[in-house]
Amino acid sequence: MNVVETKNAPGAIGPYSQGWEVNGFVFTSGQIPVDPAGGAVPEGIAAQAEQSCKNVCAILEAAGTDASRVFKTTCFLADMGDFAAFNEVYARYFISKPARSCVAVKDLPKGVLCEIEAIAVK
Repeated sequence: MNVVETKNAPGAIGPYSQGWEVNGFVFTSGQIPVDPAGGAVPEGIAAQAEQSCKNVCAILEAAGTDASRVFKTTCFLADMGDFAAFNEVYARYFISKPARSCVAVKDLPKGVLCEIEAIAVK
């Protein structure tokens, strides 16, 4: 078991890791749309989905894999009204069409509009 860490994704803001590699699988923590360079959160669902996807991809890359090897994601939206716009961005990153759950939640950290976690194979 190995912890996955990268400066190319936001650091953990609590008692957890950005990700773990276990027996050839990579598990990412949920990634909200925080720019790791300065901590800014972009406006709107499309820009936030883009940044969340970039953050997930950065963790996958640090673990030696990429989005094409993701087989399961869980996505959290603050508003299901953003589903179509979120999907448009998500589809550009997760082209292998992994199994997915996508749910609306009451609140997300920092008041963001989306969060994505992924499981990949190396």
